[in-house]
Amino acid sequence: MPRPAGTPAPTAWVAGGLSCTHLDTVAKFFRALADPTRLKLLEFILRSERTSAECVEHAGISQPRVSVHLSCLVDCGYVTARRDGKRLRYTVGDPRVADLVVLARSLAADNAAALACCTRIPDRQH
Repeated sequence: MPRPAGTPAPTAWVAGGLSCTHLDTVAKFFRALADPTRLKLLEFILRSERTSAECVEHAGISQPRVSVHLSCLVDCGYVTARRDGKRLRYTVGDPRVADLVVLARSLAADNAAALACCTRIPDRQH
């Protein structure tokens, strides 16, 4: 049901049974995975617990950039970090994350032609 004109938007306006704040949260959930480097790091961490140094080596980018991406994954709840002396060790905190990544890869493969033709979502700029 559309909101009447001139009516201020409530904090959680309900449209079709889902609140806009809920939809915003789900969209943010996917945006966290939209970065190829974060996805690469997440898939790497899915295999086993990893140190920051291992993540830097795997990603092939600077330690500060890897740290930013890992912090995002931790902040968004995909990965947990634990201190081990001077090192941080990263693991996947929820096994559903692995299911999500496998499903996403499968869906992307099944829809590769359509995704390649989609002009509304730009390819990553290098």
